[in-house]
Amino acid sequence: MSTVKEVVDVEVPVHTAYSQWTQFEEFPKFMEGVEEVKQLDERHNHWTTKIGGVKREFDTEIVDQLQDDRITWRSVGGDTHQRGSVRFERLDETHTRVELTMEVEPTGMVEKGADALGIIDRRVKGDLHRFKDYVEEHGGETGAWRGRIRPGDAGATETPGTTRTPGTPGPTGTTRMPGAPNTPGTPGTAGAPGTTGIPGSPHTPGTSGTRGTPGTPGTPGPLI
Repeated sequence: MSTVKEVVDVEVPVHTAYSQWTQFEEFPKFMEGVEEVKQLDERHNHWTTKIGGVKREFDTEIVDQLQDDRITWRSVGGDTHQRGSVRFERLDETHTRVELTMEVEPTGMVEKGADALGIIDRRVKGDLHRFKDYVEEHGGETGAWRGRIRPGDAGATETPGTTRTPGTPGPTGTTRMPGAPNTPGTPGTAGAPGTTGIPGSPHTPGTSGTRGTPGTPGTPGPLI
């Protein structure tokens, strides 16, 4: 089994370098001989490679992943046997050291010949330098997965700040209609004005009494 190790310093923050490496399906853009990487789930990827005209397909499993620190993987099926690790070291606010270590076991005559000629070694080192150019050109990550995978985990654990490819939005909830405003009550009918009493009939003045009849003058008495 051949071991390849390479270190490169990139002019981006550690979170940018790490996050970009988690975008496995973009590996063909800077890795020589990698035709396709298909992410099956958070732990597994399916690779299609071509070296010296020989096409190989195999799966890898991530066995340890810690944000802004490391990603470790191994092959679990297919024609290629390998395991590797990439580590990220913060140098300062805008610089990161990336260290790639890979152990590759050539399986066919072509791969064994390429290994003997140092082709695999040069290709892996070249891939890391092309990664440096790729992430520095973009100036920022094109995506990120910041979950945690521990050795022996059945699945991954997501941490706060994880960014994923947006899923299909779920059905929109029904918006509750605001309550209808109360309809103002119909004004009450004004009471009919009270009936005005009929003024009383004026008192009829009493009839004046009949003047009495003057008395008859008395008879004069005798003279003395």
